[in-house]
Amino acid sequence: MSSASLAWFARHEVGLFWRDWTSLVLRGKPHRKLLVGLTLAGFIVGMHVVAWYTVTDSVNLADTDPRTVFIFVSGCALVSLSLMVSQALEMVTRAFYARADLDLILTSPAPSARIFIVRFCAITLMSVVMSAALVAPFFNVMAFLEGPVWLLGYFALLAMSAIATAIALIVAVALFRTVGPKRTRFIAQIIAAIIGAGFAIAMKLVAIVYFGNLSRLSVLTSPELTGSLPGPASPVWIPARALLGDVSAVLAFCIGGFGVLALSIAAFSSRFAALALSTVGVSEQNTANTRRPARFRAGTVRRTMRRKELVLLARDPWLLSQTLMQMLYLLVPAFLLWRNFGSDIGAVIVVVPVVVMASGQLAGGLAWLTLCGEDAPDLVQSAPMSAHIALQAKIEAVLVAVGLAVAPIVLFLALVDPRAALITAICLVLSASAATAMQVWFRAQAKRIHFRHRHASSKIATLAEAFSSICWAGTAAFAALGNALAVLTASLALLVLVFVWMVRPREA
Repeated sequence: MSSASLAWFARHEVGLFWRDWTSLVLRGKPHRKLLVGLTLAGFIVGMHVVAWYTVTDSVNLADTDPRTVFIFVSGCALVSLSLMVSQALEMVTRAFYARADLDLILTSPAPSARIFIVRFCAITLMSVVMSAALVAPFFNVMAFLEGPVWLLGYFALLAMSAIATAIALIVAVALFRTVGPKRTRFIAQIIAAIIGAGFAIAMKLVAIVYFGNLSRLSVLTSPELTGSLPGPASPVWIPARALLGDVSAVLAFCIGGFGVLALSIAAFSSRFAALALSTVGVSEQNTANTRRPARFRAGTVRRTMRRKELVLLARDPWLLSQTLMQMLYLLVPAFLLWRNFGSDIGAVIVVVPVVVMASGQLAGGLAWLTLCGEDAPDLVQSAPMSAHIALQAKIEAVLVAVGLAVAPIVLFLALVDPRAALITAICLVLSASAATAMQVWFRAQAKRIHFRHRHASSKIATLAEAFSSICWAGTAAFAALGNALAVLTASLALLVLVFVWMVRPREA
């Protein structure tokens, strides 16, 4: 097989993907293969059970208005497409910035466009995995009940992923041409986060404005929307019919989806190598900071360390993509609070637990970056300060960053209900402190670029962090309502913290 052929590059990409995936799930422990296999099998069986009961109990397409079905399927497809575009944009951008084997391939006699063609096709396949994991059981159950034609939905999902990859490629190339390689990665992360959460948030906001609740189904099933859209025979419904197993619609959707991807690759293939080479020398972490370096500021060692961590957090573009989506979802309860200002205590109860839980999750990610993602641990250890002071400065930086992120919503909440704002402030500090403590006890040295895989470092810490955030969110909600169950949820949160402290590694 020629080393410059598409098949060789495809085998190379499959090998890299398999090695990275096995390294992530096994973490250097081959004996975990059986556990991983059983977990995946349990997930697949469980999703098929859920799909079976959902389909057999609630689906009756023959007696339902076709437009109502098409609207619901189209709404779900748009949410999936927004997530696919977000994921594809991050992976397409990373494909141009990744060095590793790319430098070797670009200096070889092999046509450079081929490796990018293969990688963009691989991105199409990887972008569809998450949606397929949730939707495939429903296709399989419907194929079992109604016939194998429903399996054509898999091709519709691939066509959606091809469209998402084409959109991501066009956006990435446009960013390279307009803002340059130094800013492209940073801006791409912002766009990816906004796209990933944008459509779902928009539907919730519409539901609040027109229906007074947070349910997206209120928008998709409203008679007003159904009456304003074209009939079932309209080409507008081709994607929905394709996902529902219509043969002609699947064929048309696949031709359109893969055609768009092929045209976008053909249009930009001559520029792929130049775009990749333009990223050489661009910092792996700091691609957004173009300002002049600040003058040296004298201060205590602890203050300098704390400021250093805050500056690194502000400069990290990958952190922005991982946390901005969480913060965007706070717009929904904040808008609900604003719309019901002074008239509905229910809006306050929605905001309180969401802010507390988001604070815990955000603190866990920031703590991992400051404690585990230290790229110069030897330099920090050789500094004229004790390890205790360094740890304190890092923790303070995490809490300050979380406070700055959620302070506007808490202050606005104080104008509506000061008591609820006080409860929220106390519980979010406790939630953020608990998540930070768990990262302290289970910290392990890693690189900041591995932030996306931080949950693979310790399953105990990951699950405990999530459960702790949920418990503190429940405590805040019950306390705001004056319910005695707040004592129970707070006790559970403390028990989780004690459990994690008892099972922490000895070196912690």
